[in-house]
Amino acid sequence: MGNAQEKPPGSRGGPAGSDRTTTGRGAPRKPGTHGEPEKSVSNGTRREQNPAAGGGGGGHGQPECPREERADLDAPAGLLPPHLARLKNDGNRLFKHGQFGAALEQYSRAIAGCAEAGVDSPEDLSILYSNRAACYLKDGNSSDCIDDCTKALELQPFSLKPLLRRAMAYESLERYKKAYVDYKTVLQIDTGVQAAHDSVHRITKMLIEQDGPDWREKLPDIPAVPLSIQQQHREKPVNIELAQARAARAALDEARRKEARFTLLKQEGNTLVKKGLFQEALEKYTECLTLKPDECAVYTNRSICLLRLNRFEEAKQDCDAALQLEPNNKKAFYRRALAFKGLQDYLSASSDLQEVLQLDPKVQEAEQELEEVTALLRKSLLSGAAQTGRV
Repeated sequence: MGNAQEKPPGSRGGPAGSDRTTTGRGAPRKPGTHGEPEKSVSNGTRREQNPAAGGGGGGHGQPECPREERADLDAPAGLLPPHLARLKNDGNRLFKHGQFGAALEQYSRAIAGCAEAGVDSPEDLSILYSNRAACYLKDGNSSDCIDDCTKALELQPFSLKPLLRRAMAYESLERYKKAYVDYKTVLQIDTGVQAAHDSVHRITKMLIEQDGPDWREKLPDIPAVPLSIQQQHREKPVNIELAQARAARAALDEARRKEARFTLLKQEGNTLVKKGLFQEALEKYTECLTLKPDECAVYTNRSICLLRLNRFEEAKQDCDAALQLEPNNKKAFYRRALAFKGLQDYLSASSDLQEVLQLDPKVQEAEQELEEVTALLRKSLLSGAAQTGRV
């Protein structure tokens, strides 16, 4: 990686033959890795960070602009003394800019400083270990990531981010049973972590192939997350970025559902038209327009149903709407001409048919209708003249 650095004092290397021999430094990083550092409490305020969004787990947010950055570097973090808070915040800043080796060094210095200063804050120390684990994970050092996550969880049991990072590290080392247990524990805390759902699905297939149909019996016990922990997680205030991400995701899901529903309704309408069931088809197209009111083709399709049901004024209105969306839509001109014909407005029908032939001279139906409409117009004019003469 571009910013690879030597491990700082306090980083750990495993003896040969142990799990650490497969640290996976060259292991591929998985998309959606929750490797970003956590942020601790600042000035008594806590903000939730969404693992799926890549933020940290506590409250003192990473700076978003240079001015905020300078302010955060000097701010206290939970019970950390100012000089240790600065190390943690500097680690967050370096991590944010992709300098994982340098960030790891700052977190290590902060961890060592806690021991020297006698800091008694399990939450802050847990976050420091979890953040350093994120650096190891980014650097492909899965074994050290697991060790730091385990320490973080000893200090703060059932913390979401260390569980998720340890699960990813286990998975990268192909220790699938332990990865499965951690992912399932994550989902007890927050069922909305999509990365955990995806990983459970993927690992389940591997375990079935590896251990057969009795694979569940070979799993370690999955700890039951206390209801109090689940409730605390649900009650954490949502920060602005997380709220925006959730809203965007919800909007995308809703758009997909609408699109799928629209496509199905339109297909059903088309099938009903072919069967001659025009009233039923009209209802399908009407529902389509509640989902996508600017879909020109639905207006022209619905106009067919209205024409066949002799609802000529409504058919004309649908063609008007289609032509507002697509001013050169020859189907809309043609079907509006038929609506005008049904309304006995032969002059307007003739005008629309001529428009169709100007757009496409090869439309034979329009030529035939124009001849018929012209004859009806002539007959209408002669009949009107005869009535006037009698008067």
